[in-house]
Amino acid sequence: MKQFLPLALMAALLAGCAERDYPSLLPRSGEQLDFREPLAPAPTPVTADPALDSRISTAQAAVKEAGDAFDTASARADRLTSAAARAPAGSDAWLEAQTALADLDAARARQVDALTDLEQLASDRAVTLAPPYPALDRAVEAAQAAAEASATRIATMQRRLAPAN
Repeated sequence: MKQFLPLALMAALLAGCAERDYPSLLPRSGEQLDFREPLAPAPTPVTADPALDSRISTAQAAVKEAGDAFDTASARADRLTSAAARAPAGSDAWLEAQTALADLDAARARQVDALTDLEQLASDRAVTLAPPYPALDRAVEAAQAAAEASATRIATMQRRLAPAN
């Protein structure tokens, strides 16, 4: 044990000479920053807007009217495309079916026009940074669904016919 005493004494003396500027283990200022997203403010309750409600009602009536016109034209086009399903391109039955499909596409265009009016109302509201208006959002979604369903029906009928040469 006496052999290690000078070695221990030397280690103790050298330890006193060491510099003590090593980094602290305390958290640094950059480690204390909070990078989480701030909480969103509570949504403000939507106040009724009679003028907007009136414009939404007008646009919804246009969507319904266009949908009724589409349904009427769809029945005729469905009957004619079914009759022309095996007819060659350019035949009388094929031409009548194509004409009915063109009328059907025009009826769908009226649906899309009404949808565009509703989307313009939503866009105008968004530009002013107004909160969402649930009645307007529902009307836009319903009009979009109607326009997509109409496009699907037209495509289904179009597939029945022979392709044009």
